[in-house]
Amino acid sequence: MPLPLAQVQELRDRLSDRFRPWSRSAQFWVRAVDIYGSYKVCQLRTGFVKDEEEREAMWEQQHEIGAQKMYSLCSELGGLFLKAAQILGKPDLAPTAWVKRLVTLCDKAPSTPIEVVRDVVEKQFCKSFDEIFDFFEVEPVGSASIAQVHRARLKSSKTDVAVKVRLRTALDLVLQVQHPGAEQLMMVDIRNMQAFALFLQKYDINFDLFSATKEMEKQICYEFDFVREARAMERIREFLRVSNKKPPVMVPRVIPGMISREVLVMEFIQGTPIMNLSNEMSKRGIDPAGKLAAMAKHALAISKDPHPGNILICNNTEATLLDYGQVKEMPEDLRLAYANLVIAMADDDLLRTKESLSEFGFKTWSIADNELEELFQLSLRMFDTRLPPGVTVLSPFADDSSLNKVGVESFPEELFSVLRTIQLLRGLTVGMGLRFSCAQQWKPIAEEALLKAGRIKDVKSRRPTRSFLRRLF
Repeated sequence: MPLPLAQVQELRDRLSDRFRPWSRSAQFWVRAVDIYGSYKVCQLRTGFVKDEEEREAMWEQQHEIGAQKMYSLCSELGGLFLKAAQILGKPDLAPTAWVKRLVTLCDKAPSTPIEVVRDVVEKQFCKSFDEIFDFFEVEPVGSASIAQVHRARLKSSKTDVAVKVRLRTALDLVLQVQHPGAEQLMMVDIRNMQAFALFLQKYDINFDLFSATKEMEKQICYEFDFVREARAMERIREFLRVSNKKPPVMVPRVIPGMISREVLVMEFIQGTPIMNLSNEMSKRGIDPAGKLAAMAKHALAISKDPHPGNILICNNTEATLLDYGQVKEMPEDLRLAYANLVIAMADDDLLRTKESLSEFGFKTWSIADNELEELFQLSLRMFDTRLPPGVTVLSPFADDSSLNKVGVESFPEELFSVLRTIQLLRGLTVGMGLRFSCAQQWKPIAEEALLKAGRIKDVKSRRPTRSFLRRLF
């Protein structure tokens, strides 16, 4: 006797759920091996070509092919790979062809239907939409791989707010699966990336990529908890308010009583996204390449979170920082070691640079003849935004990079958030046409931290007064 149709469908769903992680892993590895293999073939072919221009043309063609394949991987698998596209889509870390292709993915995560958003908000706050909001815009003002944001107005206070919603169902759509175990599938993606990282660092890249993926795993878990993000927002907002007569940047105020792991309601701040700043200047008759624009850009460049999608320009000159899902507090010993490194880089102190790297567990595979110089140059590439004269792109993985001369065997996981911030900040300053050293800007703050910890007895440079901090951030 044949099974009822409902039971047949249930059986299919169970089998699909059981094999989905294997299917997803297979999709990743087939694509990853294809991309990697095509580059190894190109490497072999160019080895037989003597003409340098011809070799460069072959590599440019390969980068175009690789960029399209990587775009397909990130866009079709979604989720975690959209985050990877955001990191790789930068001139510091990828070929130009990759940057042009991947940058289009950074803000194009699929939006979740309003019915799903409504259902989650109502369940989280145990009230109907009509009881909470006067209006709620259907189209999101922002959509990312884990959450999306809608503008709304609270009925109780008539206040315009931004409603950030993190949905398991929304994540399912991003991952292109209709399955409540989307977080588990994201962990499958992490494990696959970690395995690939181990392979690459063993055979091709002299860098501790595995530690980077371990830190990424922690950061992804952070982003699933809006309660943690709300605490970070309030802590930073209070610190800036106490430390300065006028806060140097604006941090949205969290609405009390409207916080949960899946929904976060904060004040809505109207502003111009920094990526649209040049267009806005042109509309107002300001030359984006002029001195006035350069001064404004420099003030913005020294803000804390440099990701362009997280910065709004408000009231003509004020900066607002959005999204605190990946805020991280470093352990005290690591924080002080990094402060020491900042001073070493700012002062061009090669010996102090080596000592600082050793202090926070930075280990190398090989040592070049000019060890101090190579370690110093590697530190600048990873932890400062400074660029040599005439250079606009400084990749840690370039052929002439110190990374190829001094292989990094071990790198502290906690510092990858700092490394990513520096790379984003450098990309922002290059995009704005600025030359800027964050180490030199941060030196007074680093000295203050070491002074308070009793690591140094005096400060040669000026200590960071409140007015200095106000200009700095």
